[in-house]
Amino acid sequence: MLARFWNNREGGVAPLLAIAILPLMGAVGAAVDYGRASALRTAMQGAIDSTALQIVERYSSDGTITAQAPNIFSALFERPEVLSLDVTADVTVSTGETIASLSASGYVNTTFMRLMGFSTLKLKVQAKAAKNTDNSGCVLALNPTASGAVSAGGSTNIALNNCSVYSNSSDAAAFSAGGSATVSALSIGTVGKVSISGANITTSEGINTDLSPIADPYNDVAFPSFSGCTKTNLIVTKPATIDPGVYCKGISVNAGAILTLNPGVYYLDRGSMTVNGGATITGNGVTLVFTSSTGDNWATATINGNATVNLTAPIAGPTAGIVVFGDRGIPAGTSYKFNGSSTQYLGGAVYVPTGAVSYSGGAGTSTACTQIIGGTVDFTGNAAVAINCSGYHTRPFGRTSIRLIM
Repeated sequence: MLARFWNNREGGVAPLLAIAILPLMGAVGAAVDYGRASALRTAMQGAIDSTALQIVERYSSDGTITAQAPNIFSALFERPEVLSLDVTADVTVSTGETIASLSASGYVNTTFMRLMGFSTLKLKVQAKAAKNTDNSGCVLALNPTASGAVSAGGSTNIALNNCSVYSNSSDAAAFSAGGSATVSALSIGTVGKVSISGANITTSEGINTDLSPIADPYNDVAFPSFSGCTKTNLIVTKPATIDPGVYCKGISVNAGAILTLNPGVYYLDRGSMTVNGGATITGNGVTLVFTSSTGDNWATATINGNATVNLTAPIAGPTAGIVVFGDRGIPAGTSYKFNGSSTQYLGGAVYVPTGAVSYSGGAGTSTACTQIIGGTVDFTGNAAVAINCSGYHTRPFGRTSIRLIM
């Protein structure tokens, strides 16, 4: 009978079409089911990518965040047709890098493929995100809008040894260098742009613009309260040693004089700290706090060329790691001149978050530690700044990047 059916030329094509349409309908049905599954998988991939980025970003401050991965994913992927969702997360940490590896799986019921014996389609996606932290910063300008927030001009020669300079300014000249200035650094990073005219800039890790602002590493640090005056308008003309206290209306160290500071916190309450050329000031475990008990006549600093300065910060206590501490109430742009040139060494953080820091100084050895953090930072003469701060209890800062990786 089958042979007669195939050999019969008298019938129509309807029976043949009826037979042929079965695989055609199966193919169309499979395409519909696969298309729907593919769209769901794409949505799953987006959700797992976002979850991985959130996990790796928050892990350092919340080591239990991996347990919240299923909840984070579910909030991003609200598709009830995907059944038996399973989300796993794992985080590995190495020096300077955190990696989050995530996966999500589930299945979706089919509509047409069910007729061919395939009732479900499995969906699985994976994501991996990395957070890299470069804590090589040694110079940071915090002013968000200043032109030339970090600047070098004239014939200055700036050597930032194995460390990076950052500017939080969004200006077109957030970092500027001109004249015959020479600047070498690990890297230069700015929120805005850079302006370089004639200067010679050398970086081993490049110049990066349009970055997010660098967080102030000492934003939560406060110096202890103070009152009274230990000395008023102290003028040093010969060798002298002083103790921590409140020095009102300034300290002046004349040429030829030697001033030794015993360990502790020194409050400069109004006036100016002036160290003239040929003068010497030394001290270990010292923090100089520039402030004002009256809210005006804020204390400033002027260290002139050829002054010999060797001050290092405390390694413990409320001002650990900070050798110069500018009150946050100081008006923006107030001048702080640390221009002792090669005979100046400030070990620790020079931290004047609203001030205009002018700096030229030496820290030529590989064991030296100097951070310069100001509202703005201007290099006015030759300077060598190194960052090897393991023994100084300074706070590291630098660029953090978060990205998806393959």
